[in-house]
Amino acid sequence: MSKFKLFDEEDSTDPLSSVANLVDVMLVFSVALMVALVSYLQVPSLLQNKDYTVITNPGQPDMEIIVKEGEEIKHYEATDATGAGQGELLGQAYRLPDGRVVYVPADNDKQ
Repeated sequence: MSKFKLFDEEDSTDPLSSVANLVDVMLVFSVALMVALVSYLQVPSLLQNKDYTVITNPGQPDMEIIVKEGEEIKHYEATDATGAGQGELLGQAYRLPDGRVVYVPADNDKQ
């Protein structure tokens, strides 16, 4: 046998010698799949320094609101609870039969 042979006779008949190549192919495929998923889900936009608000299922009982302000991310879920607290009446909104919404400001002169 020569020292300059790339493979010995035993290596060429070993069925597990090609498994190393399959592992390399699987690693490349998995990295490509992860990069594709990250770009599809737009995860880089979540990592940017921009503030944003995401509303899912607006007006539905399972509505969710996600607010990102600076480094802080807040998650809100819709509930049946009625809000209470201090504030002032700004006006009233009416839904017309054709679906339009009309806002009528409150008369603040009555105070």
